[in-house]
Amino acid sequence: MGILARAGRGELEEAWGTLHEQPTYEWLRQPEVGLVMVQARAGGTGDAFNMTEMSMTRCALRLADGTTGYAYVQGRDTRQAELAAVFDALMQKPEHRFAIASKVIERLESNQAERRQQKSLKAASTKVEFFTMVRAETKK
Repeated sequence: MGILARAGRGELEEAWGTLHEQPTYEWLRQPEVGLVMVQARAGGTGDAFNMTEMSMTRCALRLADGTTGYAYVQGRDTRQAELAAVFDALMQKPEHRFAIASKVIERLESNQAERRQQKSLKAASTKVEFFTMVRAETKK
C-alpha cells in the first residue's frame, strides 16, 4: 500500500489506462480530506513531539465481487486516493495479483527509487565538509 500511497496521480492514471478491464466498484467511504498530525523526534532518536499537521485523503471501496480496497494518500487529491484503493482491491484478488504487481507496482517502485536517488544526488551536491587544518606556527 505504501507504494500506491506515494505514487502520483499521473502515474496511477497511466496504470489505470493499461488495465484490460476496469472494474466496477461501490463506495464504502467516499474520498474525504482531513488533517493528520505529523510527529518527529528530537535529533531523530529523542522524544516524539507534534511537528505539524498535513492534509490527507482517505477512502474505501468494494469491487463487484466483494473485495475491498483502502487508500490513505498525502494531500487533497481524491482521484489519487480512489485509484490507489482500486489497485489495493485488485492486489487482493489472486487472479490479478501477479499482473498488478509486475505491471503497476514494480514500475511505481522503480520510479520512486529513481526520484529518491535524484533527491539524494541533489542533496549530496550541496554538502559542505568542514575541516580544520593544523597551522605550522601552532605545532610544537
